[in-house]
Amino acid sequence: MNSPISRWARPVVIVAAMASLAACDVLPRTGPNKREIFAGSVQREGDAFVVSVNDRVTRATAVAPALGFSQAFIHAATLGSDTIRPGDTLGLTIWENVDDGLLASEGANATLLEEVQVDGAGFIFVPYAGRIRAAGNTPEAVRRIITTKLEDQTPDPQVQVRRLAGDGSTVSLVGAIGGQGVFAIERPTRTLAAMIARAGGVTIPPEIARITVIRGNQKGTIWFEDLYKNPELDIALRANDKVLVEADTRKFTALGATGAQSLVPFESQTLSGLEAIAQVGGLLAGAADPTGVFVLRNEPAEIANQVLARDDLIGAQRMVYVLDLTQPNGMFHARDFAIRDGDTLYVTEAPFTQWNKAIAALTGTLASVNTLSTATGN
Repeated sequence: MNSPISRWARPVVIVAAMASLAACDVLPRTGPNKREIFAGSVQREGDAFVVSVNDRVTRATAVAPALGFSQAFIHAATLGSDTIRPGDTLGLTIWENVDDGLLASEGANATLLEEVQVDGAGFIFVPYAGRIRAAGNTPEAVRRIITTKLEDQTPDPQVQVRRLAGDGSTVSLVGAIGGQGVFAIERPTRTLAAMIARAGGVTIPPEIARITVIRGNQKGTIWFEDLYKNPELDIALRANDKVLVEADTRKFTALGATGAQSLVPFESQTLSGLEAIAQVGGLLAGAADPTGVFVLRNEPAEIANQVLARDDLIGAQRMVYVLDLTQPNGMFHARDFAIRDGDTLYVTEAPFTQWNKAIAALTGTLASVNTLSTATGN
């Protein structure tokens, strides 16, 4: 039989537990609630601007990374496939119209020089013709020079000059590509797209592949997909160009009541708030507050001034953008709002979730009291 003390002890325990939970905030949760985030706003003497997303904010913050090639890259002319350069290799064949010629062995009237290397200064050496400048000339021009040099020494010489694949004009390709290496610029591979195809193509999803071309102290980066959408980006290559193919390095952080809490890479050139939520598995149906979807970022002063309709801010500003998916246009705003590299996507828990946690905590406390009462025989 319950004692009088046990009859009034339980209400006291309940009241004490509720007071303890309310005062100590000991309930587990995924992060701050809406009230706590708004408490950090500038309007409440915090250091972050909290802004509700609307069409104007969406337009002001729609900034995408500017990728492209400079005019110097775009307007570079395609290399002549027959132009000889230092390091190239030439094949020479010389016919002489006599039985006992200058170059041919006895009984033969042709001399075959399989490989003649163009030296660093751009010259080759041909017996009896001497040192001849080959770099900057075409095989036809070199043929005429050699013919002129030999005409005074052997009657009616016939000369053939062939430009072989050599290291005079090469491009290095590295990164997420089928075959990394050094490739000669030849007639079929004088442009960027052709050279990438020659190396086996990209080995990562095309929508996140970026191509960087380094030429001396110049550098340009484009999206792989834009290489085929915009023909002018298929630039002419130059000797010693370096081509890097890599995946998009942009990421955002997902926290709170979402399907996944992690550092998430971009999966497309542009990413909206709605796509970012979908990419992490959506909102947790039993925990998320659809009125409390926040995007946190450090915004450049020029964008922050435009968003806040002012002109006195200097330096990067802490901005908290609020997406309320329950508003009539909330889903459209989330669809149009652009996520940028380094953003933090945070979804708060619904108040009902915290209430359930409080009830569960109290239920556990009451169960402990009952167990104690039973054990003491009260």
